[in-house]
Amino acid sequence: MIPRIAEINATQSLYLDFIETLKRSGFEGDLNPDYANRVVLSTDNSIYQVLPQGVIYPKRTEDLVRIAKLAEEERFQSVALSARGGGTGTNGQSLTDGLVVDVSRHMNRILEINPDERWVRVQGGVVKDQLNAALKPYGLFFAPELSTSNRATIGGMINTDASGQGSVLYGKTRDHVLDLTSVWLGGDIWHSAPLEASELEVAKTQPGKVGEIHRLLDEIHRDQAELIDACFPKLNRCLTGYDLAHIYDESGRFNLNSILCGAEGSLAFIAEARLNVLPIPTYSALVNVKYDSFESSLRDAKSLMEWQPTSIETIDSKVLNLAMGDIVWDTVRDYFPQRDDEPVIQGINLIEYTGEDEAELKGKVERLCQHLDAVSGQAGKSFGHSVVYGSAEINKVWAMRKKAVGLLGNTQGQKRPVPFVEDTAVPPENLADFIMAFRKVLDDHGLQYGMFGHVDAGVLHVRPALDMKDAEQEKLVRTITDEVVRLTRQYKGLLWGEHGKGVRSEYAPEFFGELYPQLQRIKAAFDPRNQMNPGKIATPAIEGVELLKIDGVPTRGRHDRQISAVVREQYDSAMNCNGNGACFNYDPNDAMCPSWKGTRERVHSPKGRASLIREWLRLLAEQGSDPVAEAGHIRSRSWLSGLPTKVKNTLGRRRGEYDFSHEVHEAMMGCLACKSCVGQCPIKVNVPDFRARFLELYYGRYLRPVKDYLVGSLEYMMPVVARFPAPYNLLMNNPFSRAVMKHVVGLVDSPQICRFSLKQGLKARAIDWATPEVIAALSPSQKARSVILVQDAFTSYFETQLVLDLADLLTRLGFNLLVAPFKPNGKPLHVHGFMQKFEQAAKDNVAMLRALEASGVPLIGLDPSMTLTYRQEYREFVSGELPKVQLLQEWLSGELEQLNLADKAQGGTYRLLAHCTEKTSAAPSLRQWQSIFTAMGQELEILSTGCCGMSGTFGHERENLRRSEDIYRLSWGEIVNNKLINGNLMATGYSCRSQVKRMDRQQLPHPVQVLLAILSQRARQ
Repeated sequence: MIPRIAEINATQSLYLDFIETLKRSGFEGDLNPDYANRVVLSTDNSIYQVLPQGVIYPKRTEDLVRIAKLAEEERFQSVALSARGGGTGTNGQSLTDGLVVDVSRHMNRILEINPDERWVRVQGGVVKDQLNAALKPYGLFFAPELSTSNRATIGGMINTDASGQGSVLYGKTRDHVLDLTSVWLGGDIWHSAPLEASELEVAKTQPGKVGEIHRLLDEIHRDQAELIDACFPKLNRCLTGYDLAHIYDESGRFNLNSILCGAEGSLAFIAEARLNVLPIPTYSALVNVKYDSFESSLRDAKSLMEWQPTSIETIDSKVLNLAMGDIVWDTVRDYFPQRDDEPVIQGINLIEYTGEDEAELKGKVERLCQHLDAVSGQAGKSFGHSVVYGSAEINKVWAMRKKAVGLLGNTQGQKRPVPFVEDTAVPPENLADFIMAFRKVLDDHGLQYGMFGHVDAGVLHVRPALDMKDAEQEKLVRTITDEVVRLTRQYKGLLWGEHGKGVRSEYAPEFFGELYPQLQRIKAAFDPRNQMNPGKIATPAIEGVELLKIDGVPTRGRHDRQISAVVREQYDSAMNCNGNGACFNYDPNDAMCPSWKGTRERVHSPKGRASLIREWLRLLAEQGSDPVAEAGHIRSRSWLSGLPTKVKNTLGRRRGEYDFSHEVHEAMMGCLACKSCVGQCPIKVNVPDFRARFLELYYGRYLRPVKDYLVGSLEYMMPVVARFPAPYNLLMNNPFSRAVMKHVVGLVDSPQICRFSLKQGLKARAIDWATPEVIAALSPSQKARSVILVQDAFTSYFETQLVLDLADLLTRLGFNLLVAPFKPNGKPLHVHGFMQKFEQAAKDNVAMLRALEASGVPLIGLDPSMTLTYRQEYREFVSGELPKVQLLQEWLSGELEQLNLADKAQGGTYRLLAHCTEKTSAAPSLRQWQSIFTAMGQELEILSTGCCGMSGTFGHERENLRRSEDIYRLSWGEIVNNKLINGNLMATGYSCRSQVKRMDRQQLPHPVQVLLAILSQRARQ
């Protein structure tokens, strides 16, 4: 039995007092001093881990004012505050041992769009892609492009002065900031915009900090002009944060925003911003150029800039190969063809053109392609290329490039590419030589690495592979960084070219030299006691206050090495989470993590849950508890073993006894087990896997709720209950029993069993069971046209007609359907952590399926979630090769040539709502549905949707009902109720169809039923 985790790093009394005082002051947002929230926000996408004292989620600007005012009171003048947006920083920019101020949960509204003047006003928590989705109907977009654009907030972009692909044309975030609304320590709200000379003189006369800061900055500009000009490099990626070189802009106006943009929250909180937006280019093209060496791609990029593209991006073979192994590659593989007689691709340049004149754009592309053809195969040149036209297709390639950044963290082994020197910037003409010198540094240390970046801007991202759990390898962070700093100076560049300074601010005094005291003066004017994100960029010149050091801040590796290697391996899908934040995707029509979208609570995300599991394992290790060994004990003992102790522990929980395991449990129970994280997370964080392992151990200490036993035994009960459907259905529909189920058991809206049995329906159709005897009796021709359906409990017992419709469809198509005897799949057991029983179910099923597979007859499944269990969850519990159970469309799409479809029915257009697991774990199968419908003379559109909110039995649990509905309304509800499209909607998932029926009283058909109707229509013609 795992121990109770009662001892944690508790919040300091000063910070608890601050939070309580803030609450009494009328604070309207959320205040979270709980350990779970603190743990989840102790990491970002960097190598560091710093536990905050609490997390504050302001609801409006007035809440920021309350925080800033209270922090200046004498008793709270040592309280540290750090602003946080998307939490995707690679240098620990928002990490703090004080209070995190996260504006993303509530302050995420787009306040005003002015399409005529091309500007937009937003709160700091708005996500970049969210903003661009709102701007798209106006033909506008917010330009700075980021690989993290689906979760990066505008406030975070401003605080790091973010930029990315296309920055040569579009510049950085500050180039698009028109004015800012910021909250300063003490509670002042200031609206900053470029000022003419007369306006500046007025600002300098303002009382307090406002006047002082405007006077100070004007003085620094006047007195230090020559030093500033000598110190600041002339780069596209110029220095950001306290940007003395741009105190006055190109028009001669004083611009405080040049100081605030990139300041990483060390000067003020960004509440709102008014931003310049641009017209979306009407025409675009992307030329994908292949090289036999990465160095060739780098050196050739310089000459390719002469062909005047919008941008050039470079990817090395390591990054490209990782993309090829991910589901994202399915969307772009046609644009990167590889002939047998070609060299292996070692580097790629992505060359983009945009414009308003289609003929002019195509002319530029054609001239570039003629050049590429002329030099193809020459030393140092490319050997092939492809061209993509149109933003829809181009965006697929850019999505691959964006995801490839995160995929670097998914390399196999303990050494993982990590960011700590990844955004150096040098003049583009120096880039190739700089990178060769950089690579030599890494090669001399025997390190592997991945490279990608913006060669047009002289920025290349380099991530050396280190095992940060190894203390000796961790020391290389200092060694390599020092050497890279030397190289950037040698090649007239910067260590901080794109992703902010953060912990790497240590090198600021060296870089700024005589100017650094001026930065300290600016910091002191805004933040005299060093409370705002202390240790970053600059410190006030007071005794004992220093910048953070790259090897003086705790790393995740230091925490993780406290966990034994055996345990880390068992929970590797949690341990390997690198905090890239892909699970914070804002898009409601994307499948990734519905629980995050439905709650906006970071503990209810894959990154949050992985963080909690890592800390839970570490705290267990502190007490000498081995969760792997304990799981073995649980599986070998009877259910009654330790029951008195479980009762005692459960009573203690009800009395309020603290156990960190309860906080972890709450986060795990919010997971829908949809497995979108498994398919979409670049690192392949697998929450359902470590969630199941956690629940097994948690309920080894505490009593399980009754509903878990009912859900876990559902598949085993159904064959018996289905013999008497009327009594069961009467019980489920009886108001009294429904109340008991809801309030006592905890289950709602239980489905009804079909009144007619599958056995009867199959008998009426003369369809045989797939027994060895039946299969052996098949003739060779019959066997060649046979297929075996592997049953699942949900369609066989709750949607029997669908299974029979499948039988009718395949019969009409000339196939011989056999049905495997029903065996529990075990997925509900896995979802609820009944690991011993799940393992037995998996082994029993595999034994039967292997015997059937040996016959040579293909195996198919109907429900995506249940069918994919055979290739995913089973993998962890069954040795040897698993039997191949295909999704229906995977098999049928391979049989199209055998189908007699020459006499097609009248064409129609249909729209498919796919199951989350199907979309993310078997993405190519959606195109296979399209190929089947095309063969039937129909058009099929795959609609982009999030999760329906049901996910097996999740939506049937009373505690999840509200959340289930909220998730449904985010995406599915809008689509299902759209009168322009709902006539020809289909859904592949049983749970999805059930949710639509429950929420909107509509019955969506399965594609099988639509195909059958099409054949029936053809027969009538």
